[in-house]
Amino acid sequence: MIRVLIADDQSMVRTGFRMILDAQEDIEVVADVPDGVAAVTKARELRPDVCLLDIRMPGLDGLEVTRQLAGPDVADPLKVVVVTTFDLDEYVHTALRNGASGFLLKDAGPALLVEAVRAAERGDALVSPQITVRLLKHFDGGSAKREVEQPKDPLTARELDVVRAAARGLTNTEIGKELFLSLSTVKTHLASVQGKVGARNRVEIAAWAWRSGLMDS
Repeated sequence: MIRVLIADDQSMVRTGFRMILDAQEDIEVVADVPDGVAAVTKARELRPDVCLLDIRMPGLDGLEVTRQLAGPDVADPLKVVVVTTFDLDEYVHTALRNGASGFLLKDAGPALLVEAVRAAERGDALVSPQITVRLLKHFDGGSAKREVEQPKDPLTARELDVVRAAARGLTNTEIGKELFLSLSTVKTHLASVQGKVGARNRVEIAAWAWRSGLMDS
């Protein structure tokens, strides 16, 4: 059972999300809270598998909550999916840099909400399709590329194939189908790449791929 915490300042949104998620056999909503302070407190208390966070909340906004629960300085980070009405690039970048496992727009629909929770729990990252490519291409720039440190242990040809697919926004399952690999093999390759390039998750792997110029080839 995937245990989920919902944080949103609108009660109707919390109720709607709870109804959608509780209707799934493999998901249980363990708490829903109306502000960022309560989100941090409850998340640390309950240690849910996935936290769904709105961005604009009283007390602490969702970006700061994400940093406190999943940021690079957190010893035992939680998995966070940011769900928001606002499709703003600076929000997306900050959320992912603060450790979010996904970024979803509220109008994405129930099916994508459920898939985002499942993806975060299994270690995938799901970003709303309408912003995935635009987001990742933001990391593609001449000055950024010169700053990217190449791994001391070079990526294998298969690892490069997997990285390119991940950088296009494909899930592990989709990568496996495209490259004729088992799901466990895809995960093994991604774990190896994480270690080689110093990434914390697949979003950072994708960002590295765009910034390093790998997607140009």
